[in-house]
Amino acid sequence: MKKLYEKSELKFAIVWIVFYCVLQSLANPINEKIGVEYAASAVLCILQTVILFSFILKNDLLKRYGICKSSVPARRFLYYVPLIILATGNLWNGAAVNDSLTGTVCRIACMLCVGFLEEVIFRGLLFQAMAQDNIKSAIIVSSVTFGIGHVINLFNGSGMDLISIFCQIIFAIAVGFLFVTIFYRGGSLIPCIITHSAINTLSTFANEAGLTMGKHIIYCLIMIVITVAYTLILTKTLPKNQ
Repeated sequence: MKKLYEKSELKFAIVWIVFYCVLQSLANPINEKIGVEYAASAVLCILQTVILFSFILKNDLLKRYGICKSSVPARRFLYYVPLIILATGNLWNGAAVNDSLTGTVCRIACMLCVGFLEEVIFRGLLFQAMAQDNIKSAIIVSSVTFGIGHVINLFNGSGMDLISIFCQIIFAIAVGFLFVTIFYRGGSLIPCIITHSAINTLSTFANEAGLTMGKHIIYCLIMIVITVAYTLILTKTLPKNQ
C-alpha cells in the first residue's frame, strides 16, 4: 500500500474509491443472508477505517489529510451552526426506532465509519492528490465524484427509489463542495467527518411515517439551499489554503 502511495497519490486515491464502493455493494447481499441489516457492512467499514487510519497515522499524514485542529477560529465558520442544522435534517419529520437493537447498533457503527471513510477518501486523498496540479479541478472532481458515487444505491439493494436517489445525489454534490471548502479554507477535515457521520447516523432514527414524496423533496431543497448559502459565505469570507 505504501509503495502505491509513494508512486502515485492519485492512483492510491482511485484504488481506495473502487475498493470502498465494491465492498459496500458486496456487503448488502451478505447482510440479507445473515438476516441482520448492516451486519456485514459494519464489519467491512470498521476494517477499512482501521486500515486507512493506521496507514495515515503510521506515515505521519494526519495534518495532510486534515485529521487535526483547524487553524481558523470557529467564529470565522459561524461556529459551524449551519453544519448542526444539516446534521439534524433526518429528524425534521420526527424520530423513530426502525430496526432491532442488533440492526440499529450495526447501522450506527457502519454510518460512523462511512463518515470517516468518505471524507478521508474524497476530501482527503482525492482532493489533495489533484490539488497539487489544479485546485479548481480538485474541488470540482472531488465534490461531483462524491455525489455521483451515491448512484450505487440503485444497484446495491438499498431499496431507494429513483427520485430519492436523485435528491440524494444533488444534495451530496452540494455537501461535497461545502466540505471541501471547509477543508481547503480551514485545514481540518474533522468538522466534515463529524457532520457527515452525524447525518448518516441520525438517518437510522428518521421517521418515515407520513413522509410523502413532496415533503421529501422540500426537505431536500431546504438542505441544499442551506448548504450552498454556507459554502458561498465561507468562500467569500475566508482566506484560501490555510
